[in-house]
Amino acid sequence: MGMKVAIIGAKGRMGQAMAAGVTATDDLELVAQLDVGDDITAETLNGAEVAIEFTKPYASLANVLAIIDAGVNPVVGTTGWTDEALAQVEEELATKPELGAVIAPNYALSAVLAMTFAQKAARYFDSAEVIELHHPNKVDAPSGTALTTAKHIAEARREAGLGAMPDATETDPDGARGANIDGVHVHAVRLKGLTAHEEIVFGNAGEQLTIRTDSFDRESFWPGVLLAVREVKNHPGLTFGLDKLMDL
Repeated sequence: MGMKVAIIGAKGRMGQAMAAGVTATDDLELVAQLDVGDDITAETLNGAEVAIEFTKPYASLANVLAIIDAGVNPVVGTTGWTDEALAQVEEELATKPELGAVIAPNYALSAVLAMTFAQKAARYFDSAEVIELHHPNKVDAPSGTALTTAKHIAEARREAGLGAMPDATETDPDGARGANIDGVHVHAVRLKGLTAHEEIVFGNAGEQLTIRTDSFDRESFWPGVLLAVREVKNHPGLTFGLDKLMDL
């Protein structure tokens, strides 16, 4: 049989989609499906080489540390990661130098490309804002993709020596300008009928650039997850972002 894969969060919508992807891929074998209440150990992971983790932000860090402790390579799609939590994962990986972990804010290839294009564009525009749109069952706002996009835009602007973006707002008691992430405003929409969408809008005097990515179905995440599953063992330590595996 092929590479042995476990799913953590198997009863969730993403977990079910990932299990379907593993089952439909000839050189992968689904050996464990764990969810809330199941211990994550070498025994319950049942010989898995890679564990795909899509759960909730409050549970993900403990899950990933347990996966690493069990000697298995995690591929993580749960969002809401902080720098402190990522540092804990790196510390745990240091005790298992043969293991790799991929944590990505988004596995849809269109979204990864949109983030990359946004970072390249950021230095050329006076203004930039991010609007993310998701289904109303999403528990974190703004999305991990939007947070990462905003941080990349801010980083590119700093490197280009750009100052603060023009904004004369003085009063906003209800937060209409959205979250301020490193000086980039991010707006979150939660709407029935949506899956996962992001719009990055750049402005100069007399012109606008809009980069938009739309995932209409959870199956859109599988090609990116599959890429990470195949590559994680070749990249010891922590890899944050699928772009690192895509030769961009």
